[in-house]
Amino acid sequence: MLGKLLAIFKGKSTTVSQAPIKKNSTSPKHKRIESTRIGELGEHKINIQLDQLPKDCKYLSDLLIPNAKSRTGYAQIDHVVISPYGLFVIETKNYNGEIKGGRSDKQWSVSNRFKMYNPLMQNYGHIKALESHLGKINQIKYISIISFTMRCRFSIDPDLRKIHSDELIVYDVELSEFIGRKLKRLEAEHSSELLTEEDINQIYNTLNRLNITDSQTKAEHVEKIKRSKG
Repeated sequence: MLGKLLAIFKGKSTTVSQAPIKKNSTSPKHKRIESTRIGELGEHKINIQLDQLPKDCKYLSDLLIPNAKSRTGYAQIDHVVISPYGLFVIETKNYNGEIKGGRSDKQWSVSNRFKMYNPLMQNYGHIKALESHLGKINQIKYISIISFTMRCRFSIDPDLRKIHSDELIVYDVELSEFIGRKLKRLEAEHSSELLTEEDINQIYNTLNRLNITDSQTKAEHVEKIKRSKG
């Protein structure tokens, strides 16, 4: 009898049930990578445009320089083009939709869905930060350019699209064209270049020296901006 019972127990196989594995429906890591990739592609397109500029121009990208008047203590500037007739300070935007706003409006709208700080005012702050470091160099003219992607359409002051203005709203694919046209206009307005080759090199070297490349400092700057918006 005992032998039969042992045989029965040996014949039974034991199985362990496993709880079903839930798949995460969201993938924040993928979203971050996609967003970063879009930003990188946008900056790559801008760099292609800037590489087409005349040889007597120099440019720097992704500058983080000290700015005593900023809440974070820094100014982050997307691109600065140094030309014989002045500095083009470029702020890039990666929005999708209708961009609506005027020079004096503190807030602009994107397809009437959400607000953004007037990019011209934002870039004016960048220009003032540059002036604080380059003030010793005379006759520097600043041209503010805000570059949007082709996924946008503009409902703005028409003068911001005209080359006589020192504040310009452009599409990223026409950036080099607008800078080239502006340079020709400035050349026609002045009997000689405003900045010598020595001036251009001095400005380039000064900004290059001021530029903060430490990744932690950059991350802290971005985090402070996010907190101030929140």
